[in-house]
Amino acid sequence: MYFNKKYKRTGKLYEGVFKSTHVNKDAYLKYLYSYIHLNPAKIIDKNWKNNKNRDSDKLLKYIFEYPYSSLKEYLTKKFTIIEPSNFPTYFENPNEHKRELFEWLNFIEN
Repeated sequence: MYFNKKYKRTGKLYEGVFKSTHVNKDAYLKYLYSYIHLNPAKIIDKNWKNNKNRDSDKLLKYIFEYPYSSLKEYLTKKFTIIEPSNFPTYFENPNEHKRELFEWLNFIEN
């Protein structure tokens, strides 16, 4: 309301109302992990999910190097922002994190 009054505007400031869903299954939590960490792919290819000719290696390289993601902390095990003890231990080492994301890329391709 403050922003709208200050800038003499009306309506919602953001796209919509916040929604949340309870994560009650491991499969869904693993999906969310991949969804979040694959989001930066949209920056270099906004239609990467539907693009059958996409360069998956290029997308993964970009995702692994994306500076504003917690993925780098999982891969290096140098945790400064996140607290991994709150997340189940699905992936024992960095290669398992990479394999999970690569499998999602391949799953979406088919």
